[in-house]
Amino acid sequence: MAQGYRPARIADQIRKELSVLLSRGDVHDPGIGFITLTRVTVTTDLQLARAFYTSLGDEAARKETVRALERATPYVRRMIGSRLGLRRVPELEFRFDQSVERQDRIEQILQDLNEHPPEALSPDPVDSTDPPGDPTTDERRRD
Repeated sequence: MAQGYRPARIADQIRKELSVLLSRGDVHDPGIGFITLTRVTVTTDLQLARAFYTSLGDEAARKETVRALERATPYVRRMIGSRLGLRRVPELEFRFDQSVERQDRIEQILQDLNEHPPEALSPDPVDSTDPPGDPTTDERRRD
């Protein structure tokens, strides 16, 4: 039997509650820093919820954020369970969302192409000085 929209609804509710918990400072871990939740996905059996996020800072700050989120996961899961009233609260898994970086990279490539267009990718023009039936020219054209 199909689950319908329930996983999507639960994911949306979890995203809202996570946003509230992390933005209000209910999670008192300074290592979390400033993160933005991009999306939450829930498996069809409602056993696992993956929260995708982005954060500001360099690689060291990103690693500290990962460790802080791992420390805070049990507390956040309990809070979500109490606020949503689910019989079984999905396991939470935080993942860094790299799609934003990929989008930025693609945007940069497109801007570079607009500023400096590559040479035209047309085939070599046929030399009009060659006679049309010349066998050496026909062989060269086939290569």
